[in-house]
Amino acid sequence: MDEGGLLKRLQLREERAFKELVESYQDMLINTCYGFLHNTEEAEDVAQEVFIQVYKSIASFRGDSKLSTWIYRIAVNRSLNKIRARKSRFFVAIDSLFELDQFPNSSHAPSPHESLENQERANQLHAAINELPVNQKTAFVLSKYKGLPNKEISEVMTTTLSSVEALLNRAKRNLQKSLVGYYKN
Repeated sequence: MDEGGLLKRLQLREERAFKELVESYQDMLINTCYGFLHNTEEAEDVAQEVFIQVYKSIASFRGDSKLSTWIYRIAVNRSLNKIRARKSRFFVAIDSLFELDQFPNSSHAPSPHESLENQERANQLHAAINELPVNQKTAFVLSKYKGLPNKEISEVMTTTLSSVEALLNRAKRNLQKSLVGYYKN
């Protein structure tokens, strides 16, 4: 997809361009929002809000970053605002680290005991991520859950590359400290 061409068409308010935008970014937005909200319905709602904001604000988009980076930034901010609004704690879904429902390297389905252990591990990981400071959580989710390169994370978070690297290192250290007791038992 040619972002530059799509951007021009969006700024001209072409209906087909907006449809292409939704088709191209819908899954990415829902997955990104879900990584923060851990609730499918809320993630879909926030993704819809992001598209509305993009539609309303596209004329003022200056092109200082890629269109996709700008959309990620809006999604992250909207997700964080949603969390603040409901006054609940962060609960980040990092199911891809455990792949609870899939065991690609195994020829057998997990036993009930294995499933329970995997679910418990995921819950411990979620609880540990829940305790990270907001910037560390944001960098960690974008890196590990979405697989974004550090440069793009720095653009989404509007910070430097070295700051992102430091945030990721601190997040990893904090997670290790939080989880060391669990894994010793």
